[in-house]
Amino acid sequence: MKAMISKPVNDTQNAFNNLCLKGGGAGGGPARGKVLELLRESGQELNKLAYKETADHFAAFPAANPWHVCFAIALAWGHLAKLDLGFTEPVVRVLKNWNAIDLKKATSYHLERGPQPIEQSLTGAQMLFDKVVLPKTLPTTLDGLGRAQERWLSPVLNPKSRPPYIGAWNGTAMFMVSLFAQPVLAATQVIGSPALPPGGPIFMGLKYLHQAKITSKPPAANELDDEAFEPGVIYEDNGLLGEICKQRSDWCLIDVHSGIYMLGTRDPRSNSFT
Repeated sequence: MKAMISKPVNDTQNAFNNLCLKGGGAGGGPARGKVLELLRESGQELNKLAYKETADHFAAFPAANPWHVCFAIALAWGHLAKLDLGFTEPVVRVLKNWNAIDLKKATSYHLERGPQPIEQSLTGAQMLFDKVVLPKTLPTTLDGLGRAQERWLSPVLNPKSRPPYIGAWNGTAMFMVSLFAQPVLAATQVIGSPALPPGGPIFMGLKYLHQAKITSKPPAANELDDEAFEPGVIYEDNGLLGEICKQRSDWCLIDVHSGIYMLGTRDPRSNSFT
């Protein structure tokens, strides 16, 4: 099989291309075991950084609403803002008490997409936090996180009540961060809720894995993170993550998710993430 990723931006993508060239797998694709090992190593290495970043932010804002901290980190991980304590601080303040000063400061941390997506995301989040009653502390079980996510997604999935710029990423990434805030709990998730974010790099990574005969189906989501979406799409793509996860016993769903992120991202900074 020919190299699949044009102009790779990190070592994971270079290694995957080499595995494709070597073949040895189903239909002439890369050897399944070697691809899974690559995803595990890449995902767990990236997650060392993610666990540290999450712990640092929670330590810096112990009195803040933990969901607000999760949402701030999720915005940065979604490539809308620079991840910095100086960004998280105005985000948690503006989500608690909406005001122009903190909103302006938060948007000043924008990346290449500009300040508007941050403002739109925070506007939508503030509307959701007003509507949805979440536990005061992060649930300490997967079932508890799953139930909280269902409540959060309920108005998002209704076209009449869906806040602006709350799509597949902003509807799910906050709950992924809540797992990174609880490493022992995260390590127990090998299937099921809470659902992890689809779209973007995850879409591309899953697409490559399907083309390489590693997964049974292509992803159901698309590349865009801010469009309307169906709940079935989220859970279908999370089913593909579970399909991959169950093929090894030494990882968890967010390891799989992060490995696929490294496979599908186009961010040139990604080679410095691990």
